[in-house]
Amino acid sequence: MDPVITALFAIAVIVFFIIIPSIRTIGPDEVGLVIKRFSFKKLKGDSPIAFRGEAGYQADLLMPGLRIKFWILYSVEKHPWVQVNAGKIGVVVSQVGKSLPTGAKSGVYKNEFGNFSDLEAFVANGGEKGVQRPVLPPGTLAPIHPVGFLVITENRVYGVPVGDNLVSTESELNPQSFGLRPEQLRVVKIEPKPKDSESIERIDTIGIVTTYEGDPLPSGDIASRLGGYSDIESLEKNSDVSDYKLIEVIIGSKNSIHNNYQDFQAFLDNGGKIGIQHDPVLYGAYNLNPFLISIELVPMLVVEQGQVAVIKSYVGLVTQDTSGEDFLFGSLVRPGHRGIWQEPLRTGKYAINPHCYNAEIVPTSILTLNWAEAVSYAHDLDQHLKPIVAKSREGFEFSIDLQVQIHVADTQAPWVISMVKTMKNMVQDVLQAAVGNHFRDKLQSIPAIKFIETRQLVQREALEHIQMQLKQYKIETPGVYIQDVVLPPELVKVLTDREIANQEIHTFKMQEESEKQRIDMEKAKGTADMQQQLAKSQVNVEINTNNSKARKAEADGEAEYIERTGTAQGAKVKSIGMARANAYEAQVNALGSVSTTMINIANSLSEGQNKFVPEILISGGGSNGALDGLAGIISKYFLQLTNESKLPEDQGSADKKEKKKSHDIESKNTGK
Repeated sequence: MDPVITALFAIAVIVFFIIIPSIRTIGPDEVGLVIKRFSFKKLKGDSPIAFRGEAGYQADLLMPGLRIKFWILYSVEKHPWVQVNAGKIGVVVSQVGKSLPTGAKSGVYKNEFGNFSDLEAFVANGGEKGVQRPVLPPGTLAPIHPVGFLVITENRVYGVPVGDNLVSTESELNPQSFGLRPEQLRVVKIEPKPKDSESIERIDTIGIVTTYEGDPLPSGDIASRLGGYSDIESLEKNSDVSDYKLIEVIIGSKNSIHNNYQDFQAFLDNGGKIGIQHDPVLYGAYNLNPFLISIELVPMLVVEQGQVAVIKSYVGLVTQDTSGEDFLFGSLVRPGHRGIWQEPLRTGKYAINPHCYNAEIVPTSILTLNWAEAVSYAHDLDQHLKPIVAKSREGFEFSIDLQVQIHVADTQAPWVISMVKTMKNMVQDVLQAAVGNHFRDKLQSIPAIKFIETRQLVQREALEHIQMQLKQYKIETPGVYIQDVVLPPELVKVLTDREIANQEIHTFKMQEESEKQRIDMEKAKGTADMQQQLAKSQVNVEINTNNSKARKAEADGEAEYIERTGTAQGAKVKSIGMARANAYEAQVNALGSVSTTMINIANSLSEGQNKFVPEILISGGGSNGALDGLAGIISKYFLQLTNESKLPEDQGSADKKEKKKSHDIESKNTGK
């Protein structure tokens, strides 16, 4: 055979059986893991990777593209690049390097390690096995050795496990295989969270950090603060430093030193200790290693207007009481020491670790507490207060709704909390006893009716009593008000009947007064209506008075005239009478008394209108016939007079009245 043909044939065989099978195509997002089939060198130690040509997994990876590895000596496995999606993190676990020191839970990290893409640099610079302190951030795409490192993400685990404690195939690995939950492999976000599932209101939150690696805490400490409290000690040496400055330093965070625990190596290098950390993390997104750090979301301390927060510190320097010897209820300290801070926190938002500091919110505005079924909307301090039930001296049971107003000055709030611990204790233990016992004692010492009648006095005495009691706790009492009193039914009936009777009496009096007022009004109205007539009558009175005076003057003249005329007539009558008397005496002497009488009667008859010649003449046979006839006429005349005197009584009375009236008029006219 031609040597040339033989050579070409040999080359073809080599290419077909040796070269072509040794060509490896590595994809753009893949790496080639080279495995050396045999070697005369043996691996040193417990490393699963050969760095000096030993058989086994080789340290060098095949990058994307066409690569040649003699297939008889090497096999090649394709593995994907490590890819960390947005919002996720990748935790790196090294399967090569030095063993971890006793007690260590993660390997030391150095800048030379980069993103763990250079396995030889990692081992050469002292990389350690186990969990690595930094995590791969979101968006990482790196050709990481699949045997040298395992990378745990939320969706999958990259790498080939080589330990006895892990499953043998990559496809079966997941975060739970390493004791992690998928959500722990996400970026930690600190942000406001909803108050509840149905509320749109959001609560400000902070993240409380707990670390699982570091030196142990000093004896007596419960939380780690970088550098301890040496900065507070230095400030206190200056006597002019204020409590506000100390509070500012205590609350101030040192998280910038370790980039909010994302650089865990820096945290440890600066003295970070294991356990709860003093400084919380604020709003933001953080790449935190779940093997080394856990985050607890808690509400931020918010002090509203009209409030202060009294801080009870469980960490810091040793307690140094500043309250004085006279204060017997606990102690007060300066900020930075353990105990109750003598200076409270005022309006604002504070990132304070609640495991280190307990904040007791104290209202500094006037606080209204209701001893009733209704509660205040502004606070819940009175949610357990009920109406006060007490008995009077007679045994009547009362239910009293009471309202008490209290006020705590902001500067006095730490003293109050030092004495009563919490505001709820103050209400339930101190105020409840002071209020309830006072009203029970007061009611049992007085009758029920007196309590009702002197309610204002009882309220005032209650105010004075409660003010005195709360003054001991440095609490002011602006007011105590009895809102309602629920009386027993039997007493209500008695009081109702009594009040109805009183109201009826009052109504009758009002009606009586109303009638008097009406009479006065009618009188006034009548007076007003009669003013014209009154004026007219007054004028008439004046006219009549003048007329009366005139008539009197006239009557006086007429009376004088009549008096003088009467005197003259009397003298005349007297003269005539005397003459007649003398004549009668002469007649009697001459004729006798009977004859004289008859003659005078005849004369009287002749002077009157009576008929003196009788219609019937009666004559006798005697010598005295004429006289007898005359006697008959006279008898008839007297009989007629007698009949007239017997007229009916009414007619007689009327005549008498008429005559009296005529006489009165005549008397008036004459002035007599």
